[in-house]
Amino acid sequence: MTASGKPVKKGAKSSATRRENPLMRHLDAVSLSTKLVSIILVLLLVSGCVIAFAVRQLVSAYIIDKTDTQLTNQAGLVINNIDQLQRTDNSSTLNGNMYFVQFRDADYNIESTPLVPKLQGSVASVPKLPASGSLDGIQFGRPFTTDAQVQVGDGSVSRSSLKMAMSPWRVVALQYTVKDPDSGGVIRGVALIGLSLHDMQDTLGIITKYFLVVGIATIVFATVMATIAVDRTLLPLKRIEKTAAKITNGDLSQRVPSAPENTEVGSLSASLNQMLARIEQSFREQQETTDKMKRFVSDASHELRTPLAAIHGYAELYKMQRDYPGALERADESIDRIEKSSTRMAALVEDLLSLARMDEGRGIDLNQKVKLNGIIADSAEDLHALDPERVIRLGSVTVTGSEAPLVAADGTAPEPARLEFTEGKLEPILTQGDPARLRQVITNIVGNIHRYTPSDSPVEMGVSVLTASLPHVDLGKMPSTDVSLDQFIQAVQVAASTGSGQRFAVMRVIDHGPGMAPQSRQMIFERFYTADPSRAREKGGTGLGMAIAQSAVKAHHGLICASETDGGGLTFTVIIPIVEVEPTSSDAPHSAPANENPSESVQSTKA
Repeated sequence: MTASGKPVKKGAKSSATRRENPLMRHLDAVSLSTKLVSIILVLLLVSGCVIAFAVRQLVSAYIIDKTDTQLTNQAGLVINNIDQLQRTDNSSTLNGNMYFVQFRDADYNIESTPLVPKLQGSVASVPKLPASGSLDGIQFGRPFTTDAQVQVGDGSVSRSSLKMAMSPWRVVALQYTVKDPDSGGVIRGVALIGLSLHDMQDTLGIITKYFLVVGIATIVFATVMATIAVDRTLLPLKRIEKTAAKITNGDLSQRVPSAPENTEVGSLSASLNQMLARIEQSFREQQETTDKMKRFVSDASHELRTPLAAIHGYAELYKMQRDYPGALERADESIDRIEKSSTRMAALVEDLLSLARMDEGRGIDLNQKVKLNGIIADSAEDLHALDPERVIRLGSVTVTGSEAPLVAADGTAPEPARLEFTEGKLEPILTQGDPARLRQVITNIVGNIHRYTPSDSPVEMGVSVLTASLPHVDLGKMPSTDVSLDQFIQAVQVAASTGSGQRFAVMRVIDHGPGMAPQSRQMIFERFYTADPSRAREKGGTGLGMAIAQSAVKAHHGLICASETDGGGLTFTVIIPIVEVEPTSSDAPHSAPANENPSESVQSTKA
């Protein structure tokens, strides 16, 4: 609980503890490479100590076991050769006697100590034994270890001799019986036989020194190798760190160096690169959206300013001239101009509202039934009503060249696959979507044809269902370009060869008017874009029709693009995925009232 009575979260408490603990702060400040090298060295040091301790224990046990065996096996020999051992030169540990022998009677009283090893420098070492008259719990036949009692004679004593004399002893107590040569009776007693463990101590000291030297050399070598190995291992992470620093400075094009994805660093690099690609794409899309929004606001302000200025100007003109002769005729003209400007401004505002609703995901209902053939037929009739002299042909859309060979029989390369219009009856197509918005798409295209193409130029309108192999591809996220259209056509070719794919409705409107330049055609779906602004105002265009059409198609997860018509003109292609719906009795194929063939109902020629 805090001072205010509020509970403290466990994670927050742990973080606060780490901040308050100086040791934890210092550990957090140590680099990862240093931590790894330190961990490796600690593990090596611990492992070396464990191995050295185990070897010392093993050697110690082996030497003690060997000493015990020697004491047990040679006890009788030593006792029977006391006289000969006494005559041995005790001044040398190499050639002299190394046994300690002490005899005690049956009451454990010391009788004699016939053998006492002497070291160099008149140093004598004997085991520390129980006092005379007692064995202090010593078991017969069981060797035991005891400390040494050192006796130093006159003269200087070397350090090595003193060290040897202070080595512990291994002693065994044995019962013996001998025949008394004088009385002929049996004498019973205890013999204590001992051997110095100096050799064991010396061996263990050598092993310890050996392990110490080797351990230091190993630690130095391991430190160098671990530092190199850790630096080499962490090199990809350091590259990632440098890349992240560059990205932090604003360079979103940087990517983490790749590595095999079966490794942790490789998997991390791949994930980071995917994340960076998405971040860069999102940043660019956000930047493009921001730029478009700025341009949109600027263009909208400009477009709205024009009719408002006209309305304001003609209103001022009317006020200035209303007292002059002929004011009624001039007033009618001013009111007419004001009405036209207000009508244009109302249309512009309505288009802006439509775009705003679709940008927010509102104003569109994708759960309705749509008869695409009916939309095409109705739009054709609308265009015929606007331009009675225009020839309009209805039909279907097919892909030509999808099964053509790579090389024709005459050795020439065949034409690339493309969408073709075939005149005929409209194919009944029922899907799910927003019929009002899809009708608006075709209506906007037809309106552009009416405004910007000669009234005697022909128009073809067709709709068909094509199968394309586009797994996990959202057409709504593809740009409205010829490249996207070619990709769809290639997917139709793949589906034709594999026999599987997704069904798409393809609507095409082809005009044979003046067309557009390639650079203008690429910008046709931008908001407020018009190839000729002055002419657009004369024709009543706002520059938002194609932007609305694109937004509506993308809301249906579809694609719309404008391409050049063979021989001149503009061709609009709308592709949306088919969503299966249950047909009802009211979903009968659209038919023209005057003729069985819908394509003939909107055809006319010049009289």
